[in-house]
Amino acid sequence: MSDNNNTSDSFTGKSVEEAIVKGLAQLGLAREQVTIQVIREASRGLLGIGGEEALVRLTPLPPVPMEQPLAAPASAEDAGQIGQATLETLLRGMGLRARVEVLRDMASEDEGGLVLNIVGDDLGILIGRRGETLRDLEYLTRLLVAQKTKPTKLVVDVEGYRTRRERVLNELAKRMAERVQSNRQPITLEAMPPNERRIVHIALRDHAAVTTQSIGEGDHRRVMILPK
Repeated sequence: MSDNNNTSDSFTGKSVEEAIVKGLAQLGLAREQVTIQVIREASRGLLGIGGEEALVRLTPLPPVPMEQPLAAPASAEDAGQIGQATLETLLRGMGLRARVEVLRDMASEDEGGLVLNIVGDDLGILIGRRGETLRDLEYLTRLLVAQKTKPTKLVVDVEGYRTRRERVLNELAKRMAERVQSNRQPITLEAMPPNERRIVHIALRDHAAVTTQSIGEGDHRRVMILPK
């Protein structure tokens, strides 16, 4: 399935609740904004060997039309201040000297979406391999902020890394689409987190010759580009 709009994503965890919380944090949604399907309960296995993690599937619900924006400016401002303070506390705890800028998320469809952009020297450690460390930091920040304010779409970035990554993914999507259109053979991209798969889907959703879908489960979920 593709990740456009109301399609599903699968998440794993040591328990069903952990898998749900992890999924909500990665999608930037509240529990009431998704439908939850438990695919598999966690199991320990014989003598604690060979157990499986819980697997859930989250499907975003269609946005409900409202007379006012989902997050009023004051609430978004409060969430930004809380997020900034929370993230700066985490960074200090890691022994890093950096500051956090609160920016509007211009790429988000959520009017209250915010970007917490970390600025400083030698911050590559916060990004990690393919952005894995950054995603973990964002996940933790969202969890802590959610305990103090109502759900707000928060994105954690490091000196514009996500913007650069989005540009790379858009170029990759268009390049692979040209190859699929030429060869008439599907191409499967490397495994990506939900937000990156969504970038690829959006980049190609209006393409005249190809379509996209997500395949696989959990951390191994990938985008496949197919000829129409």
